[in-house]
Amino acid sequence: MTNSADQTTLQLGGPSTVSLAGGATVLLCGAALDSAPALLASIDDVLREAPWRVMTTPGGKPMSAAMTNTGAVGWVSDRRGYRYQETDPLSGRPWPAMAPPLLELAARCAHEAGYPGFEPDVCLVNRYEPGARMGLHQDRDEVSFDHPIVSVSLGLPATFILGGTTRGGRTERFPLRHGDVLVWGGPDRLRYHGVAPIAPGEHPATGRCRINLTFRRAG
Repeated sequence: MTNSADQTTLQLGGPSTVSLAGGATVLLCGAALDSAPALLASIDDVLREAPWRVMTTPGGKPMSAAMTNTGAVGWVSDRRGYRYQETDPLSGRPWPAMAPPLLELAARCAHEAGYPGFEPDVCLVNRYEPGARMGLHQDRDEVSFDHPIVSVSLGLPATFILGGTTRGGRTERFPLRHGDVLVWGGPDRLRYHGVAPIAPGEHPATGRCRINLTFRRAG
């Protein structure tokens, strides 16, 4: 991660849609607000079948955020590496199916951001409690990088960090609030990105945490 002298902080507000990084990354401010209750209800259903768990990196380090998955496949990490698989390693059963409110929101937001026809087959669900973070990384475990990433923020606010397509160099930081949807693809698809540590707080929709939904096309 670069130091503060190499970072640009974006102050967002006003327009509901903000284009970043030359237009291939789009922030849809508040795009999930109306859908938030249905999204959270869908995640509660997922958790009854596939509860929160803290995965470990291939090096054996526990991840900062707890997570689960919904969809035809799920993203997992352990000593064997990062990968997608059709079954939950805790139960041995298929991951819970992706509910219509999740599918519909992901497709709609991708279309609004300029990526029509997006059909995700996996949604990673992350729970960030205060202090949890996500280090700079690329999403590159998918078969093809032709599909965008759709990321939905619910609950406590976060600071998103967006870098370039190589590690190091200048990064941009901007706030994500409850109901915001971030979409990136095309030339930005392999940009490094992460989340700064979550500040303490409480949100009426999620309590003392941030829930992040990340929709991808793995296959």
